[in-house]
Amino acid sequence: MMLPAPAPAAAAALLFILAWLHPGDGLYFHIGETEKKCFIEEIPDETMVIGKYRTQLWDKQTSSFLPSTPGLGMHVEIKDPDTKIILSRQYGSDGRFTFTSHTPGEHQICLHSNSTKMALFAGGKLRVHLDIQVGEHTNNYPEIAAKDKLTELQLRVRQLLDQVEQIQKEQNYQRYREERFRMTSESTNQRVLWWSIAQTLILIVTGIWQMKHLKSFFEAKKLV
Repeated sequence: MMLPAPAPAAAAALLFILAWLHPGDGLYFHIGETEKKCFIEEIPDETMVIGKYRTQLWDKQTSSFLPSTPGLGMHVEIKDPDTKIILSRQYGSDGRFTFTSHTPGEHQICLHSNSTKMALFAGGKLRVHLDIQVGEHTNNYPEIAAKDKLTELQLRVRQLLDQVEQIQKEQNYQRYREERFRMTSESTNQRVLWWSIAQTLILIVTGIWQMKHLKSFFEAKKLV
């Protein structure tokens, strides 16, 4: 027996929930000497974020990326939506950074190497593997279960509660974005209205001036 297809709104809501329940995959990117890479992450307020990275240095002899030397470090800088620096720290070739958002919105995560101090990296290429976990994905549930002596069912309930809390934070963030968009739209509409009124007044004043000018011209020429 075939089940009816879900309504578009229900399907969109289901996809939204599944996207939040499934942790994001990591990525990697290449940077050169003194190059800086930045990423934008939309984060609700009061949400913990954990970033993990590891670096690989390009080896010309083997034509492949090999684990970086311990002396090669990465500088991590994080700014909140108000461009306020909430984290700025030097780490090693492999590292882990943590911060908690206090303002909802787009957070900027930037990384760059101290390649100028490394002769081995001069003119070379570095591969950085980056994994960012947000919200309940930052929790180490096996460690929590061992610490609190939770059963499998209790641990699953704990996970579901954390996921529901994160979904609520995301919904609050979406409402915040909607409110800001509405305020921007109202401000833009108001400016357009006043600009239209100004244009109309300018046209009326210009028309009156032209009529008076033409009347004076015709009177001077004794045409009227």
